[in-house]
Amino acid sequence: MTTQTHLIHSRRFLPLFVTQLLSAFNDNLFKNAMVLFVVYNVYQSEQAEAQFSAIASGLFILPFFVFSAISGQLADMRDKARIIRIVKACEIGIMTVGAIGLCLAWKGFAVTTLAIPLMLAALFAMGVHSTFFGPIKYAILPQHLHPNEVLAGTGLVEAGTYIAILTGTILAGWIPIEWAAGGVIVTAMLGYAVSRQVPPAPPHHEPEPLDFHFIRSSIALVRNTSHDRRVFLAIMAISFFWTIGTVLFVQFPPLAKNVLMASKEVASLFLVIFSVGVAIGSMSVNALLKGTVSARYSPSSVVVMGFFVIGFYLVCNAWPGHTDNHLMNVGEFMAEPLAVPLMLTLLGIAVAGGMFVVPLYAFLTTFVDKSQTARTIAANNIVNSGAMVMGSLFATGLSAVGVPIIQQLLLSAGMCLISAAIARRLVAAEREG
Repeated sequence: MTTQTHLIHSRRFLPLFVTQLLSAFNDNLFKNAMVLFVVYNVYQSEQAEAQFSAIASGLFILPFFVFSAISGQLADMRDKARIIRIVKACEIGIMTVGAIGLCLAWKGFAVTTLAIPLMLAALFAMGVHSTFFGPIKYAILPQHLHPNEVLAGTGLVEAGTYIAILTGTILAGWIPIEWAAGGVIVTAMLGYAVSRQVPPAPPHHEPEPLDFHFIRSSIALVRNTSHDRRVFLAIMAISFFWTIGTVLFVQFPPLAKNVLMASKEVASLFLVIFSVGVAIGSMSVNALLKGTVSARYSPSSVVVMGFFVIGFYLVCNAWPGHTDNHLMNVGEFMAEPLAVPLMLTLLGIAVAGGMFVVPLYAFLTTFVDKSQTARTIAANNIVNSGAMVMGSLFATGLSAVGVPIIQQLLLSAGMCLISAAIARRLVAAEREG
């Protein structure tokens, strides 16, 4: 905890930490304001709502699959701080387009023909923004921090990210859509201003030519990264974790509306609880490991996560039906007998998930040469995004063929077993190493 407190007050860490917080906040304020508005105000069927939620998630994830190889090369071969500032400047323009879409939706003008396409275009562009920023936020840590600070820094970034997700999600569910439109532009400007304080992070070797052929460079990047078995297994375990997370996030808004008969504020509350839980898990595992980078708690953490997913499913399945179309507000929802068990199982999913994933990210930045860290994170993003897109497509397909949203929760529980098996192999490889 002393290390974490020291880092928060250090210029080596604080500007990057705040820049990442503002990025995560803005992503989630915009995305959730858009999804909740469309789910609750435009479409009127569970199938259409689930499909839109999955499409929005898929569009945000797709750039990670396409551009991660280029972003990783760029981050390892150029000054990372300069790239951060360029990316944050672009965010101002992207959020201006998104804000226009939100305002058109607010006014009810050409909602399906213009407002929604503009919002989805901005969401895709924010995915591109995150693709180029993502490798840097982890790869810059070993460059600015001491070896015994990396796990603490990774945990703080992960916990801070989910606190920012929490804040953006709360506001998206509670403030009017026109306020969200103004908020995303202001946040983008603040993010750019803070990013200018990030200390320089020059490359560790002379710049090399960039390979802009995304298919060839992506394959080469993943192949080169997989030489270290520990890093490869960490990437695979993280990928299955984010597939689980993607499916759950796709399900929350339509599940809240159609199964629990709850308002968008309740749907926002679910995402808030999930974010708080991951933050708690991120900080807890660092305390357990005492700064040592190790995956020894990951297999048991993800198994526990699977049990909580099953518990969440059982509570949702036992939820009392309502004959009218009234959507419960937060107060009415909390008065339901099963509300507290539902939220506790959701919190358990998230805490266990945070304990599972944070040490794995630390693996990616400590078991490779510092000149390769950004490309290692980029390779991780390629595999992660491919898995998440497949998860989104699978969820969309299940909704399209009429599989109830509540039954899709069991898909997430099954994926936890796969993640646990991979994590066990990682622990074995760690012991051998």
